[in-house]
Amino acid sequence: MSEIYIVTGVPESHVEAVLDAIAEAGGGKVGAYSHCAFTNPGIGRFKPDDSADPYTGTIGAINRVDEWRIETFCPRENARAVVDAIKYAHPYETPVIYAIPLLDLDKL
Repeated sequence: MSEIYIVTGVPESHVEAVLDAIAEAGGGKVGAYSHCAFTNPGIGRFKPDDSADPYTGTIGAINRVDEWRIETFCPRENARAVVDAIKYAHPYETPVIYAIPLLDLDKL
């Protein structure tokens, strides 16, 4: 089975909601464990233009926001559901979500 590495950044207030959404969509499962992920703090940077409707920050200014990076994975067949679940639970108008195919280490 091939897996997809999923990464996104989210404000601390929404970390648990996004992790729960990922798990409910079939991501972050290892054997008898669910909600498997690695998280670490960082700073998100962005500059919304006049057409944006930002969750936080000032239009026309470079904004810096404390965020948590969530790194997890899911089977390829669950990737669309996991990405959609992140978008639904995430507070940002346009969250950045990386979906990166992983090598099958058993086939190397």
